[in-house]
Amino acid sequence: MRYFVEGALQGDRLQDTLRRSTIIAIISFLTLIDLFGSQALLPQLVEAYQVDTSTMGVAVNLSTLGMAASGLAVAWFADRIDRKRGIWLSLALLSIPTFLLGIVDDVALFAMLRILQGVFMAAAFTLTMTYLSEQCSITAASGAMAAYITGNVASNLFGRLMAGSLAESVGLAGSFFAFAALNLLGAVIAFVLIGPSSGERPVSGQKPGKAWAAHLSNPRLRASFLIGFVILFLFVGLFTYVNFELVGPRLQLDPLLLGLVYFVFLPAIFTTPIAGKLARKWGARNSFWLSAAVTYAGIFAVWLGNLWVVLLGLSLIGIGLFFAQAAVAGYVGRAAGHSHAAANGLYLSSYYLGGLFGAFTLGLVYEHLDWTGVTVAAVLALGIAMLLARALREEVAAESIKAS
Repeated sequence: MRYFVEGALQGDRLQDTLRRSTIIAIISFLTLIDLFGSQALLPQLVEAYQVDTSTMGVAVNLSTLGMAASGLAVAWFADRIDRKRGIWLSLALLSIPTFLLGIVDDVALFAMLRILQGVFMAAAFTLTMTYLSEQCSITAASGAMAAYITGNVASNLFGRLMAGSLAESVGLAGSFFAFAALNLLGAVIAFVLIGPSSGERPVSGQKPGKAWAAHLSNPRLRASFLIGFVILFLFVGLFTYVNFELVGPRLQLDPLLLGLVYFVFLPAIFTTPIAGKLARKWGARNSFWLSAAVTYAGIFAVWLGNLWVVLLGLSLIGIGLFFAQAAVAGYVGRAAGHSHAAANGLYLSSYYLGGLFGAFTLGLVYEHLDWTGVTVAAVLALGIAMLLARALREEVAAESIKAS
């Protein structure tokens, strides 16, 4: 009887875990689909707005500037924000600038709306990460965070595919209108399915500024923040400008087939969910080094090979960077020990600033030094992140959590 009861309890826990992970992944997908969908439309946007590549590349990725500012703002006021209400309301508000992107015809207005999109996307993202850190055990939080990043991966793949196919069938405006509808769907799902916070919201007893100072004085968290910067720096830079390399004279991919390239993210949907488990087993440092090695292999393949080797390389880059994101984002919650909203806000602000710098810096590199210059810059940036990862000591992080 005892084994029967224990087995039933384990089955219930597994069912609850799968249900929670599915909800989290869906909300993540519907939160970040706008970020990546617009990146897939870059060639069409350049033509529609009659601007150069670097200008539109920065405009499209200015959402990361709004995300960086929003992450800090949400962290500052976190103790006053109900997690569930903040998540669904952010998604509902996100639909407004998304819809307006289908109407405007000025690149400056386009850029401003992308910033506003970033504000609401990051608010939903930061509050969801904080909710997971506060409501789940350390073990469950790692798996939940991996589920959230898996939704992020899916938004990369299906968001880009949807954007491209919708733009071809109903035009650029139609694609933005469809994304606005998906944002509203995400708000409904969050409102209905996210459970309320258990009890009172955690209050750290510290003012936000002191919490930030404490986190920034922690070498493990500082390293995590900087690694997050590098992860999105590489991801945005590489996957924004590889579109022009794919349709350029070296690879000569038919522009009509460009959307199919984003199936390179499909393997990451299956590898990212195991990041939380491996990070708990091997530690965040070793997990990150493994992901960096996979990313290096991908960068080399993209620089060296023909079209099929390049596609394999892009797939490896996606696997490596998403795995790294899941491992490091989960580590932030464990290393912080207190004031999780402040720690998550600082991490996400650094992460999104990295995306903005990646769009701008690697755009300039691409214009002046071509794709070879971009790959060299990526190799150097990833090398810096590997050195920073030496600070991700798992046993010290665990002690700080127990102490809190």
